[in-house]
Amino acid sequence: MPTYEYECQKCSHQFELVQSMNDAPKKTCPKCKGRVKRLLGTGAGLIFKGSGFYITDYRNSAYKESAKKDTSTSASTSTTTPAPTKEAPKASTPAKKTGKD
Repeated sequence: MPTYEYECQKCSHQFELVQSMNDAPKKTCPKCKGRVKRLLGTGAGLIFKGSGFYITDYRNSAYKESAKKDTSTSASTSTTTPAPTKEAPKASTPAKKTGKD
């Protein structure tokens, strides 16, 4: 859920409020009950939680071994089964004219 920033028009109190995008904007200040306006925020940065987002996360010995197995398996299967080839159609010789035409 996004964090919205508000400022009171009466007492200039600034505060943040975590709201759903579907929620109506806040109308009153929690301090003086004056009218508030929603400020334009810069937004939050993208946060990746957990492992696997950096190239170094996967570079342990187990990963390297499985990568070697994958490449050797795919290389051996591609060399044992040749790709099907189509033969070029044979050129037909034109019929000879007999002169009776």
